[in-house]
Amino acid sequence: MLGPYKLNQIYCGECSAMMDALPDGCIDFWLTSPPYDNQRTYHGYTFDFERIAMQLYRVTKPGGVGVWVVADGTEDFCESLTSAKQKIYFVEGCGFNLLDTMIYQKDGYPAQYPGMMRYMGAFEYMIILSKGRPGTYNPIRDRINKSIGERSKFTQRQKDGSTKYTNTGFTIGKLSNRNNIWTYPTGYLKVTGDREAYSHPAIFPESLARDHIISWSNPGDLVLDPMVGSGTTAKQAHLLGRHYLGFDISEEYCQLARRRVANVEAQPFLLPPTVEVNSKLEQLSMLPKEEE
Repeated sequence: MLGPYKLNQIYCGECSAMMDALPDGCIDFWLTSPPYDNQRTYHGYTFDFERIAMQLYRVTKPGGVGVWVVADGTEDFCESLTSAKQKIYFVEGCGFNLLDTMIYQKDGYPAQYPGMMRYMGAFEYMIILSKGRPGTYNPIRDRINKSIGERSKFTQRQKDGSTKYTNTGFTIGKLSNRNNIWTYPTGYLKVTGDREAYSHPAIFPESLARDHIISWSNPGDLVLDPMVGSGTTAKQAHLLGRHYLGFDISEEYCQLARRRVANVEAQPFLLPPTVEVNSKLEQLSMLPKEEE
């Protein structure tokens, strides 16, 4: 039961108040990108980060994972440190584990130029949080190895700086797990093919949502986006056979998100032929420490 809510619905309201009606530990995975540092107006709405963070911890299942996509604004030519402060609060103020700090690299022109004192910003942080030890990890394997075939040994750097040679007899396949820098094209009709989605001031790539949902949840799980915006998370959860729940303070954006989800069929997502998903956690311990 989800309190007053039904599965696969998007509701209008301030997200911390909406989450207050959810039972403890009901969410398998959540993904969201908050309005950070007033870089977008969002019709004048504001949000209470600390209250939202505490609610996210409460509603996440033990072993559940959340992804917080955020960047820093600039003032007087310096970064705000918002992302670092939020990361610390998630851990020290809420109790989450910081599983990883990943990079969303934008393959396109930046929305704003930083002036004459800094290089152009081309990435955002994807802060990966877990409630205890993660219960699900389905690593995406699309990194092409430099050498393929039989290997009898590999090297591993020790803490004292020395090199240890280990005979394993493992086979290097064509693909390995991708690293924690994910690159996506940005720009009109590259983030998504849904033209109406661009009526929202800040949308992230559908592929970004897809890849995180695949990585940290399983079919049938419940995915939450507490600031659902244009509905990208809900749409991808729907396509990937997950249940979804979304909140947004703007009724206009809720309607947009509902339309986008309604326009897609409920069918499993088919991975491109160059991508594999390794859902067997025990295989990770068999991989070499240093892959080519």
